[in-house]
Amino acid sequence: MSRMTAAEAAVHVLRKEGIEVAFGVPGAAINPFYAAMRQLGGIDHVLARHVEGASHMAEGYTRTRAGNIGVCIGTSGPAGTDMITGLYSASGDSVPILCITGQAPRARLHKEDFQAVDIQAIAGPVTKWAVTVLEPAQVPRAFQHAFQLMRSGRPGPVLIDLPIDVQMSEIEFDPDTYEPLPAYKPAATRAQAEKAITMLQAAERPLIVAGGGIINADASDRLVEFAELTGVPVIPTLMGWGTIPDDHPLMAGMVGLQTSHRYGNATLLAADFVMGIGNRWANRHTGSVETYTRGRTFVHVDIEPTQIGRVFGPDYGIVSDAGAALDLFLEVAREMQADGRLRERTAWAEACRERKRTLLRKTHFDDVPVKPQRVYEEMNKAFGPNTRYVSTIGLSQIAGAQFLHVHKPRHWINCGQAGPLGWTIPAALGVRRADPEAEIVALSGDYDFQFMVEELAVGAQFKLPFIHVLVNNAYLGLIRQAQRGFDMDYCVQLSFENVNAAELGEYGVDHLAVAEGLGCKALRVTRPEQIGPALAQARELMAEHRVPVVVEVILERVTNIAMGTEIDAINEFEELAGSVADAPSAIATAV
Repeated sequence: MSRMTAAEAAVHVLRKEGIEVAFGVPGAAINPFYAAMRQLGGIDHVLARHVEGASHMAEGYTRTRAGNIGVCIGTSGPAGTDMITGLYSASGDSVPILCITGQAPRARLHKEDFQAVDIQAIAGPVTKWAVTVLEPAQVPRAFQHAFQLMRSGRPGPVLIDLPIDVQMSEIEFDPDTYEPLPAYKPAATRAQAEKAITMLQAAERPLIVAGGGIINADASDRLVEFAELTGVPVIPTLMGWGTIPDDHPLMAGMVGLQTSHRYGNATLLAADFVMGIGNRWANRHTGSVETYTRGRTFVHVDIEPTQIGRVFGPDYGIVSDAGAALDLFLEVAREMQADGRLRERTAWAEACRERKRTLLRKTHFDDVPVKPQRVYEEMNKAFGPNTRYVSTIGLSQIAGAQFLHVHKPRHWINCGQAGPLGWTIPAALGVRRADPEAEIVALSGDYDFQFMVEELAVGAQFKLPFIHVLVNNAYLGLIRQAQRGFDMDYCVQLSFENVNAAELGEYGVDHLAVAEGLGCKALRVTRPEQIGPALAQARELMAEHRVPVVVEVILERVTNIAMGTEIDAINEFEELAGSVADAPSAIATAV
């Protein structure tokens, strides 16, 4: 056996579990852990400017590739509480990240010691497991258990809190014989698959709702194969966007109150059967349960038993990993096809494509100031199918989901359930650290951008380049739109006259100066015809300097983006597309 500190044992476990990078901020109570990382090597470190930022970097890192687990590290007290938002975000979206915090010595935990807080109790509701390890010999097994938990069942985050004296205590541990524990994932049975496919066979107008669980299971290829085999159109959720390419003939659009397509909502309302796989029936996807379920039969497949029936009771539920379920669905469907028993769905699929061709929103506006729809049209022209988009919340994200195109899993990296402002910049840095080669485009409104703008310096320091499209209307746009129902426009203005940048007029913050002061490059455009050239220039600047490049587009102050309270009652505030010229970058024009 080998004798070492508990912190050294923990680092050995991280390396054995495949961890190559961590995001964090050192401090007094976690310095023994950093000393172990420095001594043992093998784990790169990205220094965040805010510990919440480190947690979102870890999220972006995990979300980029199957099998990744992001690690974020902070000291005691406020470092742990700062990471709670990242833990909540990861928990809501079934994303495994490991947060490691330092803690006051065990003997002083109950004495209100400096920066001593019960982070285990605080983090408990937003993690799969939160623990303060009080016995040094338990440290390596706590980390081993953490990785098994994060990978088992519905993935999710874990927090391990290490008192400083625990980190420094010597224990016996043999890293050479360490092995990760096997993860547990429930799997559908053959009988369950046969029943689900029999119900699908009985339907006239079936749909598949593809959720983020399919991406977590790395099963998007099996989803597409199943859709093609059965001829059933697919509705991806926001978290499942990319499971089927946007230009696939069976991609029928997204459904919801906000991040949806007109044709997607219309197709769902025309359906008589829905098979949900790896989704959680989020309220902004469904609207009211009454409208969403009326006249339709539901099968629900989810890895988490408590998700079945949580929002509404399906006609049939299956607890299973999405990939395992799709394997059996394919097996049963192939046998039916071989026997000539698989139904033909050509007419229904063509009806869905016709809606996709005709129910479009207009994007080609020449207005100055720029209308946001034109920004996404230009982004579609500038960025190809290999682009990884990163976004979190606001009218910018909602409009992005309505107008952008995603062709691959993990190419729309979005914080869905929590939606914290400030998430986009650090998450994009985590995505870049996980994928050094891809074209990465972040999308923010001005307030999301300002929330954690300091993390741009991390991109400059560690050479983590990406393009950040910043749409600026000097407003809390989504909240302003929501306030229409209260007949007010209150406390949502971000506009002011900047004494250092008179050229901005009422648009307030000089984002170019801020970005450049943090070591990045930045461009500003005010007219629609400038957007495309600016995006091309940003690509060149990013390649030359290897830093984030911000492209700010000055928008009209007030735009109401299509949304509503029911999927059959969406308010279309802007002019709709009447021809291909009105929506020239829409995939539907080529379907």
